Amino acid sequence: MKILVTGAAGFIGSHLAERLVADGHDVAGLDSFSTFLYDAARKERNVAALERDARFRLIRGDVLDRAVVDEACRGSDVVVHLAALAGVGPSLHEPARYARVNLEGTANVLEACRAGGVARLVFASSSSVYGARPADSAPFREDDSCQRPVSPYAASKRAGELLCSMYRDVHGLGVSALRFFTVYGPRQRPDMAIHKFAATIAAGQPIELRGDGTTARDYTYVDDIVDGVVAACAKVEPGAFDIYNLGGSRTTTLARLVELIGDALGVVAKVAIGPEQPGDVPLTCADIGKAARELGYRPRVTLEDGLRRFVDWLTVDPCRDT
Repeated sequence: MKILVTGAAGFIGSHLAERLVADGHDVAGLDSFSTFLYDAARKERNVAALERDARFRLIRGDVLDRAVVDEACRGSDVVVHLAALAGVGPSLHEPARYARVNLEGTANVLEACRAGGVARLVFASSSSVYGARPADSAPFREDDSCQRPVSPYAASKRAGELLCSMYRDVHGLGVSALRFFTVYGPRQRPDMAIHKFAATIAAGQPIELRGDGTTARDYTYVDDIVDGVVAACAKVEPGAFDIYNLGGSRTTTLARLVELIGDALGVVAKVAIGPEQPGDVPLTCADIGKAARELGYRPRVTLEDGLRRFVDWLTVDPCRDT
């Protein structure tokens, strides 16, 4: 197939583009190389090998530029829309920026699909759309109404899902919306907890836990996420709209995560307790039954194994201090 990946130079996008190219697809990757949250040098390194492959074409441009998006989408069989501003915490400080990039950018991609005759789209959503759910509501299912997101980022992702659903209803676009649950692995953004904690522990410095360590997450290794996205690309059909949870099917507390990172590094982490993060949620826990039945999704990498792989990468990361 001919597949466009927006956000192709990012953490998940670069892993996905590599998999699609290895599978024999022709891949166009659109990325703005924004310096928001981290240095663009990381993104340049993410796609350096891809740029040497004849099956990959890099397009430097922003999803807010409608003309660039139109040109990038033209001739695609499937569009995978990953490009977005990510992160709960930063979204609390710049809600308007998140709304513009994540909503207007998604609207541009949807319009480019409509205008260019692209009938199939895979949209990257987030587990954050479920909001602050009590423990007895776990695991989270796709049929939840998701009406109470607790951060601008979460709200922008839920609104993106609704835009996609509308384009199915009005224009017949086929969409699979994938709710990612705390993705980690090599190339993870340096502002994310696992990367930040591992780098700090490796340097012998104390880490600050936001809250008492009882918050829990469903951590998902990037290769498992890519498996789910590739399956969605193959399954999505014109005129259909589906939502799928892509998680690791196991919940781990923040305190236990720190212990496991220390184990992977071979040291005991030094911990300081800080205030809770506004907009954070106490729990994420994916019901992956639908993804298993319809996409054949089966997460294979345990958190322990995934953290060892991440630490192995971190020790040789040339951008470690940026």
